[in-house]
Amino acid sequence: MVLPWRRPRACRSVSKATLLENGSSEMELMTVPAHFRCPISLDLMKDPVTLPSGITYDRENIERWIESGNRTCPVTNQALGSFEQIPNHAIRRMIQDWCVQHRSLGIERIPTPRIPVAPGDVSGICSKILAATQHGDQRKCQELVEKLKALGRESERNKRCIAENGAGYVLSVSFDFFASLSIEAHESLLEKTLSALTWMFPLGAEGRSVLGSLSSLRCMAWFLEGEDLNSRQNAVVALKELLSSDQKHVSSVAEIDGVKESLVRMIKEPISPAATKAALMAIYHMISPSNTSEKTASRFVELGLVSSVLEIVVGSERSVTEKALGVLDSICNYGQGIEKARHHALTMPVLVKKIVRVSNLATEFSVSIIWKLCRGEDGGDQQIEAVQLRAFPKIMVVLQIGCGEGTKEKATELLKMLNQYRDRFDCFNLYVGDRKM
Repeated sequence: MVLPWRRPRACRSVSKATLLENGSSEMELMTVPAHFRCPISLDLMKDPVTLPSGITYDRENIERWIESGNRTCPVTNQALGSFEQIPNHAIRRMIQDWCVQHRSLGIERIPTPRIPVAPGDVSGICSKILAATQHGDQRKCQELVEKLKALGRESERNKRCIAENGAGYVLSVSFDFFASLSIEAHESLLEKTLSALTWMFPLGAEGRSVLGSLSSLRCMAWFLEGEDLNSRQNAVVALKELLSSDQKHVSSVAEIDGVKESLVRMIKEPISPAATKAALMAIYHMISPSNTSEKTASRFVELGLVSSVLEIVVGSERSVTEKALGVLDSICNYGQGIEKARHHALTMPVLVKKIVRVSNLATEFSVSIIWKLCRGEDGGDQQIEAVQLRAFPKIMVVLQIGCGEGTKEKATELLKMLNQYRDRFDCFNLYVGDRKM
């Protein structure tokens, strides 16, 4: 049995006349034997493997099937006692020959697949890294780390296998050891190790403990202060992961010279959306009232955090906006932070605009910040500005569409504050977004 082949874009340049000159019709030339197709996707197999049931599948598709929790053969429905996948070299070579025969139609020969890394291979490399680390052999360690990275680049499957078999802990140990000796002397190894670690998160408790040592944290801070963009991004991602998963490191990070300056710099001079998000999350954990001191928050304010965050909120996509508003909400828990926010011309206009326009989380943060700005003896001017910007009807909408209990309480209190200006300002027409209702 043969099934029609869906020609890739490269085939479209082949004229019908050319096909007929070869003595075959277009449909006859563009067919694929059924046993070359994966039974799951019906696409041409690139890496055919055979299960114990005797059925051959494309490796990527059958792995996805098994990872989804299925324990049977998709075709026979036979329960699988073993998930061993044996490469079907015969079928693969036949597929490659077929591709070569039809290359005039733009069909590219599938490359010979690399053998996926096995858990035993990862364990062996990790053991060698630990041994080289114990002997202080920088050259050997770097060679092995690069080997792990090369294996990870081959496929997502390899990355998962490496991460699931202890590589994160081993690389954390190596990173900490060489960072404690000399950062400058081992810069290249440390940079490559940190780069590999970024796709092994989240680490287990042991890995976090090692990577959260003072020497490791200082090394990350050193990379953050540098000029290499990749190193800075890797460092901030690692720092964010540590602070997010284990907040006992917050005080240690806060005491390292240059960290706060580097994080604010990363927001002011963005490298990438991923780096900006990581920097915002790191700052968020560092200024959380339960984790930090007034001194840390004040330093962030002095570095221009409020202004930088407001500029991000103005024109960023949803995820970045949510994180930026979260940071602004946290900084407004401190006297110096809320004072700075009150005196910034963008604060209230931006916050009112973001209500019910970005996401539920952004709305909750916006309401919370406005509530903090309007409270107390110094909140009168903020209340007037909020009313003039038509915050009252938007907050009413928040209550009508539903919100969390904490947001509901703040929104209700805000309405009471703003209601006193009903007679002074004609700003109570109901608006949703920018449309009058």
